[in-house]
Amino acid sequence: MRVICLDMEGVLVPEIWLGVADKTGIEDLRLTTRDIKDYDQLMRHRLKILDEHGIKLDLIRDVIAAMGPMDGAKDFLDELRAQAQVIILSDTFYDFAKPLMEQLGLPTLFCHYLDVTDDGRISGYRLRTTDHKTKSVNALKALNFVTAAMGDSYNDTGMIQAAHVSAFFRSPQAVLDDFPAYPHFTNYAEAAVYLLNTEPRS
Repeated sequence: MRVICLDMEGVLVPEIWLGVADKTGIEDLRLTTRDIKDYDQLMRHRLKILDEHGIKLDLIRDVIAAMGPMDGAKDFLDELRAQAQVIILSDTFYDFAKPLMEQLGLPTLFCHYLDVTDDGRISGYRLRTTDHKTKSVNALKALNFVTAAMGDSYNDTGMIQAAHVSAFFRSPQAVLDDFPAYPHFTNYAEAAVYLLNTEPRS
């Protein structure tokens, strides 16, 4: 049995924080893991900006609900799920992701948790575990699953290196330059063929 592990933002849905930046006009919220490799540093920066501007969870949820999946993402996911098991491994938060997961047919999602005050202010975040994408892939391998992984950014490189079959999707050139050994796809049809049919490396 093959289990395909996908990043969420940049692969299936637009970058949530870019959408929030567009809505609020706050340019500092445009930074993602494509720009800052250290996730803790990035999140502390984001929460500081939200607090400074008085942005609460409800506004972010409204932005996310209006975004929708990327064109073709639902069909891509349906094709994969018809032939393999699929897990979304994301560094987003359950508090954010529910509207998008509903639009994608409620795939399995592993992500993190936010701390939210009674008045809706995001006061912090809690990781399920550090480097959870890589750990998830390695756990699946230990259970004798064939694993495939695809993401777009630096925080996906651990699972991409760990999986039996790996690829990048619509990644920035800096990521591709740093990890030249892996194929790069820009359309879902070719990515699906690769993830479903490529023989696993040992």
